Amino acid sequence: MSASTWKLIKVALLVLGSAGLYLLATHQQGQRESIRRAAVALTPDCVEKLGRYGLASGEHYQSPYVLQRTGARITARGYSDEDVRAIQRGCNIIDDTQGHLAGDVDRERWNATRFIRSKHLSCDHCHQGIGDKQDADGNRLKGSLSLGASWAMADMYDRFTGLLLPYELRQMQCYINSSNGYKPNISDDLIRDVTAYSRFLSVALDLRIGNHYDEQGVDEIPASDTPKQGDDYVRGEALYKQKCAGCHGPQAFGLEANGRVVAPALAGPNAWNMQSRNYFYYVSTILPGFICRNMPPEQGNTLPNQECRDIAYYISNLPRPAGDRQGPLVALRQQVLMTVLPPLLRLTAAARSGEVPVERESGRDR
Repeated sequence: MSASTWKLIKVALLVLGSAGLYLLATHQQGQRESIRRAAVALTPDCVEKLGRYGLASGEHYQSPYVLQRTGARITARGYSDEDVRAIQRGCNIIDDTQGHLAGDVDRERWNATRFIRSKHLSCDHCHQGIGDKQDADGNRLKGSLSLGASWAMADMYDRFTGLLLPYELRQMQCYINSSNGYKPNISDDLIRDVTAYSRFLSVALDLRIGNHYDEQGVDEIPASDTPKQGDDYVRGEALYKQKCAGCHGPQAFGLEANGRVVAPALAGPNAWNMQSRNYFYYVSTILPGFICRNMPPEQGNTLPNQECRDIAYYISNLPRPAGDRQGPLVALRQQVLMTVLPPLLRLTAAARSGEVPVERESGRDR
């Protein structure tokens, strides 16, 4: 075979390969466009939430929430049909990230689980009330991780990275750390729809961009807000068994029933990793604040600050995945701990009680 013939073959193969990639990309883009144009099947909670906030396409939008709370009719720019569908999909993703209520997870949740190692994670576990937690009277709650208030902060200085991060990049950190997963592309439809929903919440609640609101972030609890008893593992273990184990399980591996997560994992492979801000040894103020404001369910703000710090300290000493920055040796150590410790603890607990060890967490044996 001559050199010129070989060159022609290589050029032809290159052209065919490029054409194949182009056709594949065109096909995938067409699929995504069909999803964007399809009607959205809302989760029951999203039906209630978006109905209460009066989401509809039109030239103008007026928030029923603002009208009811203040009597003012504040008119904002309206939403197109495409905008409404993006907001609806974003609400579904926050409420049902794993797609348990979806007929087709890939289509209805943008295959969100491809970025998530945890089988328990739902955005609503942290951003409760589908990103807009309120009390029975409709009052927004301090330190409730409101998505609307977070969006209104716009580009925000992040004290952990030292960077000025837009809302989309702050979302991406949740997938890396809180879900022990992978970083989505910033232009992914998953990020776009959650952003659309968060922006809608800020409009529905009349939150002005650039302002700080009490419900933005977690109301953190530093050691200075306690009686200076020090964070105690033994107290934390006793408190966890008394107040938390009934939902999250004796080893904090979470609880599943009929394929649904009843209480998410606080330790083990389905929990956040050692790089998350929930990890007490990385940030010692955030997890105690979340516990005090939200736990036990429907009984937030009932635990003393010291108890919340003790529980958070205990939880963070349980085995969990390493973060991306810890390196392979730490990751291997944590994997061994997550594999070996749970059965050993079950055996020792059974030996103390004289019972046969039975694992009830996550609805299956471990």
